[in-house]
Amino acid sequence: MIKTINLRHSYPGPGGTEVVALEDISLSVGAGEFVAIIGANGSGKSTLAKHFNALLTPTGGECLVEGLSTAAPENVWPIRQKVGMVFQNPDNQIVAAVVEEDVAFGPENLGVAPPEIAARVTEALALVGMEGYRHHGPHLLSGGQKQRVAIAGVLAMRPRCLVLDEPTAMLDPQGRDEVLATVVRLNRTEGIAVVYITHFMEEAVAADRVVVIDAGKVAMTGRPAEVFSRVAELKALGLDAPLAADVAARLRAAGIAVPEAIITDEELAVALCR
Repeated sequence: MIKTINLRHSYPGPGGTEVVALEDISLSVGAGEFVAIIGANGSGKSTLAKHFNALLTPTGGECLVEGLSTAAPENVWPIRQKVGMVFQNPDNQIVAAVVEEDVAFGPENLGVAPPEIAARVTEALALVGMEGYRHHGPHLLSGGQKQRVAIAGVLAMRPRCLVLDEPTAMLDPQGRDEVLATVVRLNRTEGIAVVYITHFMEEAVAADRVVVIDAGKVAMTGRPAEVFSRVAELKALGLDAPLAADVAARLRAAGIAVPEAIITDEELAVALCR
């Protein structure tokens, strides 16, 4: 679905200097795959996300979406139809005074016929569990509900991939749970590829694969159990591990034999009971 080859991104700094945000990034996201990208503040993960639908273009290397180069101006429109983005603050993404009108905004701008727009709005709201709020004002919704409406607005444009840039950073725990559950369901049941940028390690556990970005480079990649079992390395990069993985590492250091691949509370409880 998405492939980067030695991707580089830099921008002018003070005094004519060059600031390198990304360097030699080579990774891929398969169709229907759920990839979480984590990293400390300033590591470059949000910059990387913006390359996936051509909001930014490489200053070196390549970024391809289903074989289309993001650097070619004629590819921008088809790429953005394939890859939809959801940002951190839901209030910045909602443009209408009624939920169903907001979800319809994207398809209207694509020139979709009105009967098809109505069908897409109904379908998208159902997919995110917000069909009962279609006539509500967005200002009456919780943060988690607003973010689900923002996701519905992207889904109404029928993308094959969702890129979510820290979509739960401004939400309370309940809102975070609502949004993550929605994203997981879209991936598992609808086959939509997901790139999920987050600084909540417990959210990244839900992914098929985790990519760790540090200082603009890929520092680690692998299945969640592989990445989060490397607790000491993650902490050296300024990151936390999921609580269960951290506790398991401390227990192993104390001589208690618990498995290496523990990353969830349930896995830890089972190991301790055994």
